[in-house]
Amino acid sequence: MSLESMITGVGPFNSHLYFLQFLGSTEVEQPKGTEVVRDAVRKLKFARHIKKSEGQKTPKVELQISIYGVKILDPKTKEVQHNCQLHRISFCADDKTDKRIFTFICKDSESNKHLCYVFDSEKCAEEITLTIGQAFDLAYRKFLESGGKDVETRKQIAGLQKRIQELETENTELKNKVQDLENQLRITQVHAPPAGCVTPKSPSTDIFDMVPFSPISPQSSTPTRNGTQPPPVPSRSAEIKRDLFGAEPFDPFSCGAGDFPPDIQSKLDEMQEGFKMGLTLEGTVFCLDPLDSRC
Repeated sequence: MSLESMITGVGPFNSHLYFLQFLGSTEVEQPKGTEVVRDAVRKLKFARHIKKSEGQKTPKVELQISIYGVKILDPKTKEVQHNCQLHRISFCADDKTDKRIFTFICKDSESNKHLCYVFDSEKCAEEITLTIGQAFDLAYRKFLESGGKDVETRKQIAGLQKRIQELETENTELKNKVQDLENQLRITQVHAPPAGCVTPKSPSTDIFDMVPFSPISPQSSTPTRNGTQPPPVPSRSAEIKRDLFGAEPFDPFSCGAGDFPPDIQSKLDEMQEGFKMGLTLEGTVFCLDPLDSRC
């Protein structure tokens, strides 16, 4: 479930765009911490220094910040390279010395690893940090107002769906037992011995000389008195698919996967956990040695 479907009424916060140089991203061990991002920044700045010495340019990207997340796009094609949801962003920091370096830590949605993204801005690193903080705060409040209060209701819906499935399974088992009993009864009637001195009747007819009704009996190949074949008896499987009015019974599990997502509760819990962890904003110093200043 995306945050767009949980939030209505965006409010005064508009989408913010920044054009930056993208140094890249690297995996980190912790979701927060100044030392964690400092090591990541130094690692990526050193990698940029090596690439520059080889004649490669640092790629430029467009950073789009809204209450739906932080997107990294190609400035020419507008192709989304990375889409970081706000509840997955746990730490955000900017360089207080040159006002250029900006970084944040986000938990990857597929691998669940923490990745540190590093950017070189045009002396607006602090502004970007504050913008992400404002977007996070607004998104969290909107989640509590619209989505958070529905968590318990969605849990009850999930419980009812599970109970319906259990009842459907139980109903199917009972139908199978009834069918087995009817089969046994039919076999017993076919092999029953003649009764005393009473003129035996054909096991396939009743006292009125008519073929008894059996919903599971196969179509008899014996012609009736007038020489015509009896009408075909509907099979058991056909009866299950239609009710006595000829309509197909309602099946709540025939809905598409998009109607009742099986992992909707886990996504809500994940969003709730991410927002409760909070976003740490911090200003620090990343340039620690002469190599950093040359990058």
